[in-house]
Amino acid sequence: MNEDNLLFAFTLTTLAGLSTAIGAGIAFFAKKTDTKLLSTAMGFSAGVMIYISFVELLAEGFRTVGAELGDSIAGWIVCGAFFGGMLVTAIIDMLIPSFENPHEFHDGPEPPPEEQKYKQLYRMGIFTALAIGIHNFPEGIATFMGAMKDTNLGISIAVAVAIHNIPEGIAVSTPIFYATGNKKKAFFYSVLSGLAEPVGALFGYILLRNFLSDVLLGTVFAFIAGIMVFISFDQLLPAAQKFGSHHRALYGLIAGMVVMAVSLLIGA
Repeated sequence: MNEDNLLFAFTLTTLAGLSTAIGAGIAFFAKKTDTKLLSTAMGFSAGVMIYISFVELLAEGFRTVGAELGDSIAGWIVCGAFFGGMLVTAIIDMLIPSFENPHEFHDGPEPPPEEQKYKQLYRMGIFTALAIGIHNFPEGIATFMGAMKDTNLGISIAVAVAIHNIPEGIAVSTPIFYATGNKKKAFFYSVLSGLAEPVGALFGYILLRNFLSDVLLGTVFAFIAGIMVFISFDQLLPAAQKFGSHHRALYGLIAGMVVMAVSLLIGA
């Protein structure tokens, strides 16, 4: 690890994390009454999170753990971490009282009151911000450590992270803005989720630099993938259909996957 790259690595990681602000800026151009846009954006967010989880995080987990322990053992560790992430999220979900749970959508003949519906949406946005923040934390470690090891490697990782942080900013800002009508609050939470990356960088430097391993990092990536997939199916897609239609949610889902695929190819 090259200590001379310390300031450069931390600055690079911070800039990559703050690219969520670009996506958050979309909230400033959205119309609060346009529920069709909300539905599409929720589907888009799910597409982003699902694609990242299966194509990037899980793949990286298998690659890094497998290189150290072999493919057979890596399969058990990574899959265990992936479903462990789902299990932890499900337990947290069950511990939230049903009348406050933003994931619960009731099938009664009358839709929930507008105030309650948007309260649920706000909580969903906060939960998404937390999930993306958790996801960005190990990414911050990866970007920082890569830059400390090799400048060009750090730049490549940072570019890929920055590109796909833009739709993640949308994922956080859109539900919060629609729920509150407050652009500043939507922008704040989106930026806050991105700041998890420099926090991860700082954490990695202070606590993990002497014993951080590929096995540990790959396991963390798989765990975060499980969290994000659970949130997508339990929260984002049901919300997309609730505020729009099945097909609009599906089109948003596909669009999110396409954007993430292109961003990862460009940043590769």
